[in-house]
Amino acid sequence: MDIKRILSLVRRCVEDYNMIAPGDGVAVGVSGGKDSLLTLAALAKLREFFPVPFTVQAVTIDMGFEGVDFTKVTRFCGTLGVRHTIVPTRIAEIVFDIRKETHPCSLCAKLRRGSLHTAARELGCRKIALGHHKNDAAETFMLSLLYEGRLSCFKPVTYLDRMDVTLLRPLLYVEEGEVRRAARELPVVFNPCPANGHTKRQEAKELLETLGGGDALSQVFNAIKRLPLPGWETT
Repeated sequence: MDIKRILSLVRRCVEDYNMIAPGDGVAVGVSGGKDSLLTLAALAKLREFFPVPFTVQAVTIDMGFEGVDFTKVTRFCGTLGVRHTIVPTRIAEIVFDIRKETHPCSLCAKLRRGSLHTAARELGCRKIALGHHKNDAAETFMLSLLYEGRLSCFKPVTYLDRMDVTLLRPLLYVEEGEVRRAARELPVVFNPCPANGHTKRQEAKELLETLGGGDALSQVFNAIKRLPLPGWETT
């Protein structure tokens, strides 16, 4: 893993958007996927030399799929010196068995977010780091443009006043290809969700690839920053 480059990009993103203040407790939402694990590893390393002191914890929302084992993730957290909290839920049962959602992603995301926000607050963390990277931002922008007819994207930093927590996306300057290469050394947990890979987001990903891959990605991401969209103004 080229951790030096990853750390450089993460640090620049954190500084550009003033993500961390002295004494912050940051809970990283760790699903077991490559994005969240890399976010955790980068922030755990960053806290060792960042001029602003902060703490890091890992929080995993166990959706209740059978056969999913987070033992390796817990062990990995131990090597990083990070506490790992697993929150058991019935989200999979609610979404797929009880509600039988034909388009499950929206409800699933809502339930996972609620569980993560609550867990973070109970652990004393008012900031939550998510694993969204550069490709996620570009895909979200394209989805908003093509399916909603507006220019929009999630923000690098989002304050949720109802929960009194702030969402951080420190991986935004990192491309998915870099995440994928780094993931070879991470204890990635297989995602058993039956909807995985069959979403409009996947269509947006494929569209960007068709339009030119990395070049199209950079142009869309630069457009988001150049406008800039609300919340994307750098300091």
